[in-house]
Parts: sequence; structure tokens; C-alpha cells
Amino acid sequence: MSDTRPRPAPRPADTAAHDRLYRALRQQILVGELGPGQALTLRGLGKQFGLSMTPVREALRRLVAEGALTLSSSGRVATPELTNERIEELAALRALIEPELASRALPRAHLALIDRLSAINTANAEAVAKRDSVAYIRTNLEFHRTLYLRAQAPAMLAVLETVWLQLGPTMRDLYERVPRVEPPRHHRLILAALRAGDEPGLRLAVRTDVTQGLRHLIG
Repeated sequence: MSDTRPRPAPRPADTAAHDRLYRALRQQILVGELGPGQALTLRGLGKQFGLSMTPVREALRRLVAEGALTLSSSGRVATPELTNERIEELAALRALIEPELASRALPRAHLALIDRLSAINTANAEAVAKRDSVAYIRTNLEFHRTLYLRAQAPAMLAVLETVWLQLGPTMRDLYERVPRVEPPRHHRLILAALRAGDEPGLRLAVRTDVTQGLRHLIG
């Protein structure tokens, strides 16, 4: 991983394989299927996914560049292990970006969208009841992303997704240490604010929802 010499352009088959592996690993990191500090190797991933070293290497490089994985000076690739300071920084970014995205989405929050969010929230509640931390994180992010897509602010959403990626493994660790016993009540407040067209209430509900869980990580 530390070799920075130019490489030949990947063949089309390698490009497709690298993209599939990138997307699969990205999703695993995002929803916490991989824990914090979990090492990933070229050989291990190649064997697991039946790929040569070239697409594996390119997928890992892409994820390191995105902040989803870390690369040490020795060449070790792993999922992020976050310090309290880093968690606070990422929480601050969420508190800034997500209320703004929700606010921009509000004028386009039609009834069909609200119904879709309610259905996702029901799935989120089922994950809580089953104590399925990965399903909880997946449906929680789906709830937020579905709303924020209506903001039509792709650059802002892309920045937010890099924050979510860095937090994914640590959030899994949090939910397994402090299991939830009920769905996040602020989702209900978000839905109520959307139905009422209450922009200040929506901003407050989103900001509180995205920061309260992170407080447990640094408490």
C-alpha cells in the first residue's frame, strides 16, 4: 500500500471488480459491519472476494482517500479508531450539516416522502426490538439520507457521507455497549415537524437526534 509508483491503467474487468469491492466494503464500514481498528489485507480480501491484487489495492486506495479506512506509516490498512477529540469534531460537523440539509429538504417534503420516512422508522424500531445494531445503523442512516436527498444539495451530502463513513465502526461499538431499548424519539419529532412545515422545530429535532448518541461515546 505504501508504493506510490505509477501503475498501468486498470483493465475494464479490473475496474468493474474494484468498483464492486469498493461499494461492498464502503457499505460494510458505513453500517458498522466492521468494528473500529479492524485490519484489512490485500491477500485476505482477495481470497474472500475471489479477486486479484490490483482491484483490491485500488478499492482500498479509494476508501483510504475517502476517510473510510486509515493507512499507517507501516502500510497497515484498518477501519478508523476515533479519539474523543475526533468524535467531537465529527459530531460538530453533523450538527452543522444535517439541520441545513433538512431545512433545504422541507419545501419538497411531500406526503409520499413523509410516508416513506415513517416506514423506514418502523423498520428502525424493529431493529431496536431485535437488538440488531447493524440493522439499526442501516435504517437510521436510510431515514436521514432519504430526507436529505430532497435537499438537492449533492456536494453537501457527499461531505456528510464521509463523516458517516468515519463514524460507522465506532457507532456499532457504541450500540453494542449501550443497547437501545426504544427507537429514537427525535425521529418522531422530525416527522411531526415535516408534517407541520415547522422549519425551526425540524432543525432542532435533527440537531438533537444526530448528536445525542455521540455523547455516549465521549461520556
